[in-house]
Amino acid sequence: MSLRVMWTAGFVLCLTGLQLIRAGDRPSYVAAVYEHRVLLNPEPRVPLERRSALKHMEQNLRVFEEQTADAARHGAQIIVFPEDAIHGFNYTRSSIAGYLETVPDPKEITWSPCAEPHRFPDTEVLRRLSCMAHKNRIFVVANMASRQSCDGHVDPLCPVDGQYQFNTNVVFSDRGTIVARYHKHNLYFEAAFDTPPEPEYITFTTPFAGRFGVFTCFDILFRDPAVTLVTDMGVRQMVYPTAWMNQLPLLAAVQFQRAFSHAAGVTLLAANIRAAEYGMTGSGIFTPWDSVVHHDTEGNSGKLLVRRVPVLDPAFVGESYRPTLVPFSGYSKTSRGSELEKAQAWDVNFFSAKQGDPNAQFCRTDSDCVETDPADGPLAFTSIMMYDNFTLIPLKGNKGNLTVCSGSLCCHLLFQRSHTLEFYALGVFNGLHVVHGTYYLEVCALVRCTALHHSSCGGETEHAQTLMDFRLDGTFSTRRVFPGILGSGMTLEVPDHSGWESGSGFYVSRKGMSTGLVTAMLYGRHYEKDNI
Repeated sequence: MSLRVMWTAGFVLCLTGLQLIRAGDRPSYVAAVYEHRVLLNPEPRVPLERRSALKHMEQNLRVFEEQTADAARHGAQIIVFPEDAIHGFNYTRSSIAGYLETVPDPKEITWSPCAEPHRFPDTEVLRRLSCMAHKNRIFVVANMASRQSCDGHVDPLCPVDGQYQFNTNVVFSDRGTIVARYHKHNLYFEAAFDTPPEPEYITFTTPFAGRFGVFTCFDILFRDPAVTLVTDMGVRQMVYPTAWMNQLPLLAAVQFQRAFSHAAGVTLLAANIRAAEYGMTGSGIFTPWDSVVHHDTEGNSGKLLVRRVPVLDPAFVGESYRPTLVPFSGYSKTSRGSELEKAQAWDVNFFSAKQGDPNAQFCRTDSDCVETDPADGPLAFTSIMMYDNFTLIPLKGNKGNLTVCSGSLCCHLLFQRSHTLEFYALGVFNGLHVVHGTYYLEVCALVRCTALHHSSCGGETEHAQTLMDFRLDGTFSTRRVFPGILGSGMTLEVPDHSGWESGSGFYVSRKGMSTGLVTAMLYGRHYEKDNI
């Protein structure tokens, strides 16, 4: 069986993009992520003494051991496990006490808990994880609950009980040594944990792929640490434990993981919890151009993904293999000559039409062109999408040229579709999102509405039948724009083209989709306005 997609039972998608990865093409390594069906504490708000907490965690750790061994048998050199996958979630500050362990800072202390199990007390979980890594000769990334003592006389931010409690990622080398420790900065309704006093920018280095960055779940929507690792520190490979609750049409787990990897130009090793009752599923191994993913809302078992991926660390690969990736600049799907020329011609036609050129054409192929008709645009309406009040305009007919604006952000769409049986709308939101987190958004979104009335636009659906060729662009005031295309059945599409034009205009284009279009989005994050 090929190492490119070695574990394909269940629902797995592999999207081929800029280049195929073949042995000898460029330096590569084998990565694994495991979507874990976490065994939860049924009464998380009731404190447990240490022995009972360990008994609970043992059930999840036993699965970790099995999956680590399985990944190693398939050649994996690194495996990532999800956030909250050992202990669960929904604890209070006091009820999580029995689950906490102290994780020494690897920058100050070199320690293999497997080799020295009694060096620090109450570190049974660290020892189990360390021994998994050592026994299987594989890097292990796991998430756990940790404590860190502090002195209120010295540290004014120290909690009144004299300790910080952190949502913590720990990375073990293939010898079992702790090589990285990261405390999650952007918490999401996590009463058991403290926010670190300052964002942490954590990396670790492997002998097979160079440097990786570390962040967790909700961090992916914020500048620090995720984007800073990319733009300021030049990190091109990320490990990403998450416990993500899916929310369509814009923020399903694999949908945004795909968008982040493509926009930032990074490999993202994303491991999510499997918990159907909380809407949690969606893991994958993403490069900027392609991915292998798992999204399953029906099953109750975990899922291991293993895949060979190219090394993207520029310091590791050398000049001859160094990828030409500029984060948040956009990419073409293919660099092969004739295909690139066709894509460029497609975008030239789109661009001319957007400017209102009466002679512009919207072309599906060289032999199938129709003139655009910008006259008599439809009336705008509003609808709630992702708790935000979007302004939208409906798509009419089989083809069209639409614009909808909110303040300085104008979203433009040129489209041609297979039929008009399903209701679609082009939406814009430019403002502060204030539900389940506060952050400033600039969003252009083409969405399939769940019914034929306006208020259904923004509802959740995974399915569509309408094939759509389109070019979507917006006049953004932020440079951090994440393009995403979601097809029916949670099919992830890679844009044919995406990038900047005319200063503030960012676009994404796609034609020839094999499944119906659920969502096409340009998800802009204006970090500087988060606290206005």
